[in-house]
Parts: sequence; structure tokens; C-alpha cells
Amino acid sequence: MSPIPKLLLACAALALFTPVRAATAAADPALPRASAVPGGVLLIDVGALAAHDGAAPVVTLDGVRTMVVPREGQWTAVVGVPLSQAAPATLELRVQYRDGSERRISTAIADKAYAAQHLKVKPGQVNLSKADLARTSAERERIQAALATWSPAPPATLELRQPVPGPRSSSYGLRRFFNGEARNPHTGMDIAAPTGTPIRAPADGLVIDTGDYFFNGNTVLIDHGQGLVTMYCHLSAIEVEAAQRVKTGEQLGKVGATGRVTGPHLHWGVTLNRTSVDPALFLPAATPATAP
Repeated sequence: MSPIPKLLLACAALALFTPVRAATAAADPALPRASAVPGGVLLIDVGALAAHDGAAPVVTLDGVRTMVVPREGQWTAVVGVPLSQAAPATLELRVQYRDGSERRISTAIADKAYAAQHLKVKPGQVNLSKADLARTSAERERIQAALATWSPAPPATLELRQPVPGPRSSSYGLRRFFNGEARNPHTGMDIAAPTGTPIRAPADGLVIDTGDYFFNGNTVLIDHGQGLVTMYCHLSAIEVEAAQRVKTGEQLGKVGATGRVTGPHLHWGVTLNRTSVDPALFLPAATPATAP
């Protein structure tokens, strides 16, 4: 596995203070559905497009920058709520404007009860050896670095295509038990499909990393802009490489059963402001799904 290109990380850091202007957007982008719960997405108006010479404000949640896009004459913050967020609760956004002024916006978060799932896997994939623990720790740092990518241009759309056809075999937020032992909740959407099924990009983006990971197997990560990063895991084959630009519908690889799995499927993750959110919120409302 090659490391994440240093140039991509450097560009992401420099872009932190690059303003986004209303003139860069020809039309309001399609947005995800709002859901003010842990693992959901907030859509919060933070100022008029015409104010401050058309410069978008910088909005942060707990010190992490969030996406800001134009919508109906307003700048709208598109904010991911951590799945680990205790609820009910109140979150506070910090909004900083070009003239140096700022404001705080509070919003209420409701609780949500997610279902539980019990899975059987190889014992060595639950209670790890020292070598596997060292490997997964290094891999976790690498994945988190990729998910923290920030590029200044917003996505053309936030309505994503399902990357592979098929029913959901495991939905976002499930409380998971492997061989009877509790583990972290599921932070993506699992889509059941036969090995070899093509996986296609749900929107334009830039491949920021690929690799073979202990838990995730063969994996691809794509930056779509302003903190929106998507992840594709357990592939049987990867057909793109880091620093490659991809278009909506372009093939990224094929469904497989690599990493910690019980059968072939695609694990699809969607991240906003460094937090994994429910991918279903980004799909067209009419997209059919089968509950686990």
C-alpha cells in the first residue's frame, strides 16, 4: 500500500482558509435529507449570499470545519452529527464572517434507537493478536487522515447514486455483536451483491487513497469536496488509484469479501466534517431498500 500522497494532504491544509463565493455555484446543489439525530445531517442557514461581498462564512462544529453551500439565497451549513453523540442534546456551531464578526447557532439533537445485529466471524478477527493490533492501529490512523481531507470546492450535488445495485444487508447505525461480543456500531451501509459486481462512483471526485486493510479489506476512498468523503470496502478488485479523478458512474472496482466479512457485499461509508453519517440520507428518496 502506498501512503496517502503528501501533495493531497498539503493542499487540503492550505485550503482551510480559502473562501468559497456564491459566484462559484451556478445553481443550488441538491442536498441530503436533514435528520437531527446521531449519525444524521443538519442543514442550517448561516447568512445571506449577498452579505460580506459574497464570501461564504467559515462554520465549525467542535473545531472541525463543516461544508457550506448556497441554497435559496442563503449560505447553508451541511453538518454531520457524530453517531457517538449523546442525545437528546444541543450542538453549537461557530460561524465566522469575512469582516471578522462571528455568531453562535445552537440546534437540538433528538435521540434515535438503532437496531442490533449479531454476526459470526473467525475468532482471530474479534480478539486480535499483538501483530494484528499494531496493524489495525496504523491502518486506523491512515484512514482517519483520509477522512479528514478538506478541499475548498463544494460538490456539484449532494444527491448520490447508490454505488452498486442490491438490497441493504446491514444498515447504518446497527449495534454490532461479533461472536457475542459488543463492538462499535456500524458506520456505513452494507449492500448485498455477488462477487465481481461493478462498483461505480456515486458522484464526481478525487481518489485520495486505496489499500488492503485488516478489517475493511480492499478499500477505496474518494474526496468529493468540502469534507464529503466516501469509502468503499471489501472489494475483490480495485480499478482506480490515488490522485485519479473519477466521474459519476465510473467503475471503481468490484464487490468482494476481503477483510472481516461474512460474505460478499459492499460496505459504503459517507463522511462529513470527519464524522460518518447515514448514506441513506444522500440517496434519492425513491431509492428502494431492504431492511436488515
